[in-house]
Amino acid sequence: MATVKKNTRSQPKRDIVVIGASSGGISALLELVKSLPADFPAPIFVVQHMAPYIHSVLPQLMSHVAQLPVKHPTDGEVVKPGTIYVAPPDHHLLVENDKVLVKRGPKENRFRPSVDALFRSAAYGYGPRVIGVVLTGYLDDGTSGLWCIQRLGGVTVVQDPQDATSPAMPTNALEFVTADHVVPLAGLAALLVQLTAQPAPAPPRVAKIDLERIEIELTIAKQDNAFELGIIDKGELTPFTCPDCHGALTKLIEGKLIRFRCHTGHAYTISALLSELSESVESMLYQSMRGLEESKMLLQSLGDYFAKEGQQQIAKTFFTKADQTGRQARIVHDSIFDHDIVSGDIVPSKQKQKKLK
Repeated sequence: MATVKKNTRSQPKRDIVVIGASSGGISALLELVKSLPADFPAPIFVVQHMAPYIHSVLPQLMSHVAQLPVKHPTDGEVVKPGTIYVAPPDHHLLVENDKVLVKRGPKENRFRPSVDALFRSAAYGYGPRVIGVVLTGYLDDGTSGLWCIQRLGGVTVVQDPQDATSPAMPTNALEFVTADHVVPLAGLAALLVQLTAQPAPAPPRVAKIDLERIEIELTIAKQDNAFELGIIDKGELTPFTCPDCHGALTKLIEGKLIRFRCHTGHAYTISALLSELSESVESMLYQSMRGLEESKMLLQSLGDYFAKEGQQQIAKTFFTKADQTGRQARIVHDSIFDHDIVSGDIVPSKQKQKKLK
């Protein structure tokens, strides 16, 4: 298949809106939906990062201020115009064949739900009809998905980073995607009303290999096996391993964007991978420090025992070893506090990409 699938309706509008947010996103979403009119013509799909174990009340909060119905959808329900669908905790939200899919596929960028997974599904299924919006948040979930939306003919919208509570997500998106619109939150509702009134253009021509990769990644998000689908053949196998399952990582290229997927399906941008690996290093350092401090306590205790027994020479040996181990623990302790949690937000992008090429 060399083009995006065409919609059979005559002159389809831009009638699929997908929105991704993270830190600061709840306030931003409440402000946005409060300004949308009751006759807004398109369904809106929202991924807001949240902890997997919480009971989400986001639809209820949004319903208090929105004129549109808001809900956590069930898997397989038919999409209705003018309805806001919010991803439930620990589940990807996807849209396919005019149905909402709610799945527990592998995490992307350490998150489930993933903004990228939602955006990718909309882009693949609806092409130029899609309006993708990246709001406030940390790191860069949404960048790859927004690139897919633009690549398949959709409209890309990014919140002005200077207007965002957490500017990293908008900033990273703008680094790799030349957005069609960069707007403050206050102007977003009016822009969406304007865009949904426009006819969708014809689908662009897209390389078959790109469409095949997007289709595979969409299928992975729906819980199917990444290894059997052949994701490792769609990129370059690297010496790096997945921080989650320790599987081999394959490097995928989207324009200027470098991403990684393991053969079990977990996906990472450079920012997410650096952050995850840095946290892993910190955790191992803490384990090392704990082991050294426990060794020091044991050696000190044995020294005290032999000192009370009058065996001073033996006690001195244990005390010396305890002091040496304590100094080693102090070195590890200082290393922990000198160790930064490295992510794409603090490493310049060109350096990040050179490190991992």
